[in-house]
Amino acid sequence: MQPSSTSDALTGTVKGPGELPHEFEFITTDNDRTRIGEFVYYSADVGGKPRSIIGVINARELVRSLPDTFFRDPRVAPLDVASLISPGSADAEIYQITASTIGYFDTALNDFVNPRIPPKPGMPLYLASSDTLAEMLSPKRSGDHGSAAIGSLLTRDAGEVPIVLSVKDVVSTHLAILASTGSGKSYTAGVLIEELLQSYNRAAVLVVDPHGEYHTMASIQGDERFAGPDGYRPEVKIFSPDKIKVRFSTLTEADIKYLLPEGTSDKMLHFLRQAFRSMTDKHKAEGRRDYLYSYHDLRDAVTEQQYGKDDKDAGDGGNVSSIQGLLWRLDSRFDRTDGIFSSHEHLELQELYKPGRVTILDLSDIEQNEQQVIVGTLLRRINKARVMTTRGEADKGENFLDYPVFTLLEEAHRFAPAGASVVSTNVLKQILSEGRKFGVGIGLITQRPGKLDQDVLSQCMTQIIMRIVNPIDQQTIAQSVEGAGRAMLAELPALTKGQAIISGVGINTPVMCRIRPRITKHGGETFDAPAEWLRWHSSGESAKRDQDNAPYLKPTSEKKREKFGDVRI
Repeated sequence: MQPSSTSDALTGTVKGPGELPHEFEFITTDNDRTRIGEFVYYSADVGGKPRSIIGVINARELVRSLPDTFFRDPRVAPLDVASLISPGSADAEIYQITASTIGYFDTALNDFVNPRIPPKPGMPLYLASSDTLAEMLSPKRSGDHGSAAIGSLLTRDAGEVPIVLSVKDVVSTHLAILASTGSGKSYTAGVLIEELLQSYNRAAVLVVDPHGEYHTMASIQGDERFAGPDGYRPEVKIFSPDKIKVRFSTLTEADIKYLLPEGTSDKMLHFLRQAFRSMTDKHKAEGRRDYLYSYHDLRDAVTEQQYGKDDKDAGDGGNVSSIQGLLWRLDSRFDRTDGIFSSHEHLELQELYKPGRVTILDLSDIEQNEQQVIVGTLLRRINKARVMTTRGEADKGENFLDYPVFTLLEEAHRFAPAGASVVSTNVLKQILSEGRKFGVGIGLITQRPGKLDQDVLSQCMTQIIMRIVNPIDQQTIAQSVEGAGRAMLAELPALTKGQAIISGVGINTPVMCRIRPRITKHGGETFDAPAEWLRWHSSGESAKRDQDNAPYLKPTSEKKREKFGDVRI
């Protein structure tokens, strides 16, 4: 890539090294194009070949300006004053720009290589053209197999420099989408899902949706824009809360303990542990490989201890009361006809994950600790199935799953909270550290990075970071997220809705991105309260309410209105 007036613009002159070893400074009068996050380059000889060494702007400072007196009268433009006094002095502002060296782009590697050759003072510096940036910033091209066109470079016009992620890297090494409320994190997740369901990806995606925001993804099904030339049509499957079942035998002892109410004594937990071990040992002795025990099997094992069969101290009156208390607590949680825990039913993995399908798991009407157990058991099952299938230990049945999967966890801080022990945290940590080898990908979406377990966050190797205002969340991101420079992270409070910093292995270098418009409708829009209040008072809505309420009005209501006026309590 050589300097060209038709493609790459001469923009400044190198001044010298910056404060850090990988930084350099240059001088320019170009205020419009030398913005934070913009890309420039200088030429250097690397191994006998001319190379263009790319740098990204991370700081700027005004080093010479017009005199303060020129700004005295707001009715007169300072540049007009300058041109009257000294013609040709309109460009009096001079800026000192700091840029960080990225390196030259190696087309064979499809990545940047930093030759550690700093620019010499006085060297010309060029603004990289949009065509040049489109070649080197993204590891994929839009529409390629394994691509996800997420948006375009924020410092250029919309669509001018596409930002296209590598789906392979995003899915295999995990993803984090971090943003304050209203910044567009769920919208961005929807864009990513759309890309994953395109005919050039056909991914197996599951979305854990605690708020019921993703039901609008159903419009993907039947939309010709997602169709493939071979007849491919993506599917969308939504499991409402009443359809979600967890088979009791998939729960661990820790899951059961976690679901018991506060105030469960250590003695009760002791009897639970004894009963759980007795029950599982019995099933193992009978040669039951799947251990398909039910809640009533556990209840029977607890009850047996009340009569001294499995514990030498069970005959003590205090122990009997503890066992009775434990049974009451267990029944209130697991012996419910409308509960999510079942003896035999559960969600089959092949129904939850299928290439070319996004499955929405709507947990909106399920209490939080049950949501955590649902996610914990589900992740354990999918991890076990992929491990067994990859190792050739399963060739059929519920533990056979012969394709990689990707799970998006909305409100991820619920399932791996910082400083708290919940049943889903440990399995998340295991998958994030080992899932790459078995094709189990995780995407975490949260509005509070500071409340997310830092070990969990640090293992997400691609990050989409949107507007973050809370200082604790900003500090968490700076400590846990590698790759994004300090200057870019300093831009987080200034980002507006739909703007993001993308860094990590899914992109060749950190970039500031404008998220593209969604194809499907967004389901997480904020309610317009004033508009809803006005609509409630509209004549059409008022007439409809009167019609709906007419059968329930008592005969005396009209008399009361005549006596007291139209005041209803």
